[in-house]
Amino acid sequence: MILLSELSKSFDGGATCAVRDVSLDVGGGETLVLLGASGCGKTTTLKMINRLIEPSAGRIEVDGVEVRERDVLDLRRSIGYVFQDIGLFPHLTARENVEIVPRLLGWPVEKRRERSAELLQLVGLDAEEHGGRLPLHLSGGQQQRIGIARALAADPGHLLMDEPFGALDAVTRDQLQRQLIDLRAALRKTIVFVTHDLFEAIRLADRIGVMNGGRLEQIGTASDLMERPATPFVAELFDHARRQAALIGEVR
Repeated sequence: MILLSELSKSFDGGATCAVRDVSLDVGGGETLVLLGASGCGKTTTLKMINRLIEPSAGRIEVDGVEVRERDVLDLRRSIGYVFQDIGLFPHLTARENVEIVPRLLGWPVEKRRERSAELLQLVGLDAEEHGGRLPLHLSGGQQQRIGIARALAADPGHLLMDEPFGALDAVTRDQLQRQLIDLRAALRKTIVFVTHDLFEAIRLADRIGVMNGGRLEQIGTASDLMERPATPFVAELFDHARRQAALIGEVR
């Protein structure tokens, strides 16, 4: 479904690389989590998939077609994108935000209204109660739910999620993680999810790609990475998680 081949990105003419020689594939219906610290290249990699950032080298295929062979607007409208900072239009209601892409695609009003009501319900919001509210009058968790609904509005096969829960409190974050697991099971979208939180990655991923310094250190299931780390960085990352888990286990 999504294939990256020797993908690289430099912002300074090649003196340094934010992403260097990353190759991976994401199967249909799979959730791949790109895990790493700030500045490791995970968000740059994500943005290259729908050409928010153009690669310096390498190849990206979505459904067997090189993304640079497609019209960029058509590509972006075919892939749902959920931003870290939510990015709702502040002057539009929740319903109008969800309907943005269907409106751009020329859907009739009645079909847009039906779709937005369906999606608001799907993400746990009542269309009558919340659909007419501006983002200012919604909580952070409600806004992020609308961001997810907006990304799903035109029923894309693929969903890109850039640390969507990173700015939320722990309780809301837990609720949305659980809701995403339910949505994933129901919709079977192909998802690439970026996070710096190892426990979030373990909870959500079918496979995890660990990034460090612009490179993909290792990719595999959480068990693969924990039991058979390919590099010292991956080993230390999971050892740190074990120590954190042990501290929690010591709480009485």
